[in-house]
Amino acid sequence: MKKLLLLILLIPTLSIAQNRKKKDYLVSLNTTFGTMRLVLYDQTPKHKENFIKLVNQKFYDSLLFHRIIPLFMIQGGDPNSRKAQTDQPLGNGDIGYTVPAEFVPTLFHKKGVLSAARDNNPEKASSGCQFYVVQGRVWDEEGFQKQVTRIETMKGRLPTSEQKQVYKTLGGSPHLDGNYTVFGEVINGLAVIDSVAKQPRNEMDRPLKDVRMTMTGEWVKKKKITKQYGYKYL
Repeated sequence: MKKLLLLILLIPTLSIAQNRKKKDYLVSLNTTFGTMRLVLYDQTPKHKENFIKLVNQKFYDSLLFHRIIPLFMIQGGDPNSRKAQTDQPLGNGDIGYTVPAEFVPTLFHKKGVLSAARDNNPEKASSGCQFYVVQGRVWDEEGFQKQVTRIETMKGRLPTSEQKQVYKTLGGSPHLDGNYTVFGEVINGLAVIDSVAKQPRNEMDRPLKDVRMTMTGEWVKKKKITKQYGYKYL
């Protein structure tokens, strides 16, 4: 009887696990400039789990993209930005914990990736809530070699030849590789990044006009995500 009960209890658990293999969590990041659709990488499970939790809790709703640097990235997720006054310095807000770094050689800072912000802690642990989306730039050979020098100085990770080609066509910010955790990417709505990044900003890189966000997420069949957005799972 006990064995039968155990088997009955295991069936729902196995069903959920199998269902998750067929589905993925699709994030919709909404701004006044449009919506970005994002997927979160299975290769960075701690970051994925944490981000899903925060999205489900509506943590990001009404927060600002508080720091924008054209041809580099747009950053948000500071809880202090929800009710921030004009010209109030932002970027130091947190949620009370960090997430251990998850550096994966196949994940790199191409345009559109979602990465975790962090302070200068030696473990390179990520902020529990702050993130950035890479805009970056397209690099020619001369510019890329300067990036290589910068990567070596920062003790980061040098791109592979395939990644280098992406940086020279799609673009990105290669000097961040191996120093900040990449844990997702925009699969639809790259133009929204460009629209946010070009907004007028003050000397602290905060947009002069607030750029607020809301986020929602839903579990969607991976086949549907591939068909609708062209994203191919590894």
